[in-house]
Amino acid sequence: MKQFMDKNFLLSNDAAQKLYFDFAADTPILDYHCHINPQEIWEDRQFENITQVWLGGDHYKWRFMRSCGVDEYYITGGSTDKEKFLKWAECLGKAIGNPLFHWSHLELQKYFGYNGVLNKKTAEEVWEICNKKLAEPSMSVRNIIKQSNVTLICTTDDPVDSLEWHKKIAADDSFDVQVLPAWRPDKAMNIEKPTYTEYLAQLSDVSGVKINTFADVCKALSVRMDFFASMGCSVSDHALEYVMYAPSTAEEIEAIFAKRLAGNDVTREEELKFKTAFMLFVGKEYAKRCWVMQLHYGCKRDNNTLRFKELGPDTGYDCINNYAPSSEMADYLNALISTDELPKTIIYSLNPNDNQAIGTILGCFQDSTAVAKIQQGSAWWFNDHKTGMQDQMISLANLGNLSGFVGMLTDSRSFLSYTRHDYFRRILCNLLGTWVENGEYPDDYETLEEIVKGICYNNAVRYFGFKLDVTL
Repeated sequence: MKQFMDKNFLLSNDAAQKLYFDFAADTPILDYHCHINPQEIWEDRQFENITQVWLGGDHYKWRFMRSCGVDEYYITGGSTDKEKFLKWAECLGKAIGNPLFHWSHLELQKYFGYNGVLNKKTAEEVWEICNKKLAEPSMSVRNIIKQSNVTLICTTDDPVDSLEWHKKIAADDSFDVQVLPAWRPDKAMNIEKPTYTEYLAQLSDVSGVKINTFADVCKALSVRMDFFASMGCSVSDHALEYVMYAPSTAEEIEAIFAKRLAGNDVTREEELKFKTAFMLFVGKEYAKRCWVMQLHYGCKRDNNTLRFKELGPDTGYDCINNYAPSSEMADYLNALISTDELPKTIIYSLNPNDNQAIGTILGCFQDSTAVAKIQQGSAWWFNDHKTGMQDQMISLANLGNLSGFVGMLTDSRSFLSYTRHDYFRRILCNLLGTWVENGEYPDDYETLEEIVKGICYNNAVRYFGFKLDVTL
């Protein structure tokens, strides 16, 4: 029997171990998509206890605790931080097969030097160990980032954001990790939302553009894109409930916008037409600016109305949408490439059944302007586990160019989540190493080094065009 989560964790053969330890383990991390708070980086926050850094805002853990029958009082309610941690520890001890079990223990090993098992028996001991460690200067936010070997972070930012924390971090020579904004314009697109006109007023204020028409929205967004670009932004991100392609005329879009600006609701058909026009506009802007466009879709959000009213969004009540929009995605990308305005694009679906469809779409739009110009994104959210990662990479290898893959993203609100990159790298190296051991790929370690270091780091540096000193 293998030892629990030892140095060869998930590395099942000699080739896998060589790939991991020689090429992947010490490779830096490029965190091109996450949800961490730049203010906490600027302030170099020091967490008071493990609950604050581990359970605050982590809806992955919240969902599992609810599935264990834990009362909401101990999850997002008014219980003490220690009570919440003890409940989590009790649940974690039974999380067999869940990636949370691996993620949590990787974090305990790396950041706290704890190689045991967290459960209800060890909870008090681990609480004391972690809190003692968190009091050390080495566990401030900036030092966590540094010891994680991170070179660059892209946060997720709304067009109306002042980016004040990014400015302060950029001006601070004592911290050499780049923290860049990423453009997330969902609120400017979601015409059906009750708060849409209020948001337009904010966009008008920060851009200096009086918004009376959709053309004005486009002008205001362009002004804000210029500002984001001045702050080093070269990445956009979109959270789409579905991929839409419902073409219309400029006159139709202006009529739909005028209807909504007047305070009236739009129909489903009008919503789809407006969002198509919006996505075509921003896609062309990204191509002009050499920005990367990320498209996240396939999620049905806020399903539990009772809890949504109590807790709001992003609290663990989302699920996979079974809609498979392969034809609409192809039509959308084709509409952009028909005028030679298709930007680099990364496609993520929350539904793993879309893997093969995405793999075939990629091949329709590749060209010589970039290696793997159109990418399938890393296994995302509910697929962010061993099986999901393997399936995504096998599908990409079967249908496209795995060696050109930009690899893992953190997609987290926790500063301890960088061990997810280690988890990914072990799974990657085991997959490639198994192919070598099975005689499906030669033991050409010169080429394998290029592939592994590329997927772990170098491909993302080149693809996004980040200004970093070296690639490995």
